[in-house]
Amino acid sequence: MSDLRISLCDLSFKNPIFTASGTFSAWESGKFYDFSRLGAVTVKGLAAEPWTGNPTPRIAETKSGMLNAIGLENPGVDSFIRYELPQFAGKTKIIVNVAGRSIDDYVRAAEKLNAANVDMLELNISCPNVSEGGIAFGTSADMAAKAVSAVRKVVTKPLIVKLSPNVTDIVEIAKAAEAAGADALSMINTITGMRIDVKNRRHVLANKTGGLSGPAVLPVAVRMVYQVATSQVKLPIIGMGGITSGTDAAEFIMAGASAVAVGTAALVEPAACIRILQELEEFMQEYGYKNIDAIKNALK
Repeated sequence: MSDLRISLCDLSFKNPIFTASGTFSAWESGKFYDFSRLGAVTVKGLAAEPWTGNPTPRIAETKSGMLNAIGLENPGVDSFIRYELPQFAGKTKIIVNVAGRSIDDYVRAAEKLNAANVDMLELNISCPNVSEGGIAFGTSADMAAKAVSAVRKVVTKPLIVKLSPNVTDIVEIAKAAEAAGADALSMINTITGMRIDVKNRRHVLANKTGGLSGPAVLPVAVRMVYQVATSQVKLPIIGMGGITSGTDAAEFIMAGASAVAVGTAALVEPAACIRILQELEEFMQEYGYKNIDAIKNALK
């Protein structure tokens, strides 16, 4: 039998399959599968105060993927802690994505979540669908460092920083996050894209642009994970971007990721995470990988 257990930031996980932020809810997702089987779940981005998000339409299918411009609609940290967090009841590790339009926003939300019964925080400095902040922090090494440093001062739990692919040099941003106190990286967030309805002469999304996710972005994500993993950055990486199968998960791990997160696939197939977990285990058995590190060290 293959051993799927991993260690990340001094925490133990039963396997390396996580959910990606923005695509998981304890209530909705829990109706389709037992999420306690996963290594961890990452909940939708939470801000210090409730956000209404962007106007509709804000989701559109594309070839081999989808565009979204949700705008991080969320009920706020207080509501999450009171109503949703109890639904997890120790089933698996909980990672909470932290959103903000300013550094003060990030700090206030992170401080409250640090005191809650969650395992890790994921600082979202890379959302392309927020008009203020968000992407600005993720595309500037200096701004990324300022945001991470400010949150690091109020957070004692492991701090993951989610990186944007919409940059010239992903390694530069990763180095800045590491120097500012990040414990791990998650990458990549969505790629900024746009579609136009030529028959009706209008943008498909009300926001005009949105984040491209799904299989179309997988080669870009694998390349960026590999770039950071083979650089001087020593932080563990949670890889994501278009994973739809166990072999996709193995590809990210072979590129240098310690764990992977599944997002868009779960919107098409709610229980995709469980299938991908099973397929990864089958892949390991077929090719003789005894543990996840064996895959991680296999690239010639």
